[in-house]
Amino acid sequence: MGAVDLFSEVGGMPLSEAAARFAAAGVPVFPCVPGEKRPLVARGFHDATADPGQVAAWWSRWPSANIGIPTGAASGVEVVDVDVHATGTGFPAFREAHREGYAAGWAALVRTPSGGLHAYYPAHPDRAQSSWQAARAHVDFRGDGGYIIAPPSKVLRAGGVRAPYRLIVASGDTPAPVDAARLRDFLDPRTPISMGRARAARFERQGSDAKVLAGWVAARGEGERNRGLFWAACRLAESGASANATLDVLGPAAEHAGLGSREIMATIRSAYRTTRPAPRTLGEPVADERRVVRGSPGRVIS
Repeated sequence: MGAVDLFSEVGGMPLSEAAARFAAAGVPVFPCVPGEKRPLVARGFHDATADPGQVAAWWSRWPSANIGIPTGAASGVEVVDVDVHATGTGFPAFREAHREGYAAGWAALVRTPSGGLHAYYPAHPDRAQSSWQAARAHVDFRGDGGYIIAPPSKVLRAGGVRAPYRLIVASGDTPAPVDAARLRDFLDPRTPISMGRARAARFERQGSDAKVLAGWVAARGEGERNRGLFWAACRLAESGASANATLDVLGPAAEHAGLGSREIMATIRSAYRTTRPAPRTLGEPVADERRVVRGSPGRVIS
């Protein structure tokens, strides 16, 4: 848990010094846009390193760059990300999951600039766990194929204020890995659907493919996010998935990769126009497109 052990130490440091401290402790890091979460390097978290020379060169070039840390096996930490935004908050779901034993064992809790929460857990040494999003619960999991912005990074908020990632508390107990699959089943249980055997098999295949595609889109770095989202949306369109379903599964993943809501909708719309000869277009942008991307119930998109 090297990264977590350093959070209290780096809290008041300039970002360049904090990045150097992480690297010195063997924690791989990479630079992100100042005040934002988007990577500054071409391959995103795939370029993360603990090499002191490379880290010094990056932060010499971008001294105000935020600090990204890859999650999963690369860093030894996994994170449950509790969102807070206009359409809802993940705190009730996270509290219930913690109470039922699905999210216990955290090593540290970090307050995010939006008022949300990052709960850090040690990665299981023998079990790889991929990143996923439970959009309706407003909770994400960052494991293999993901990354997190670490303290003392800051994100620009409304009014031009840069709010920090801030350590709330480190656990005094022995931290334990979280079982991401059980947590996801608790947060986002599957609803049984009555259908014929052939249709059921197709539904399960599409669902499995969609999860793989979402994880792949979430891992795209700057320069390949739009193309990756377009390619994945085309694959789901070809499989018969509706535009609503595609937006549900790929929207949060693309947002995690750093794309904005307008860009996500436009790219998926373009994919459906390209793939289907008689496309049904996505609806006009609503006042709060983030509500659409996050999967708010009751919307009509196609």
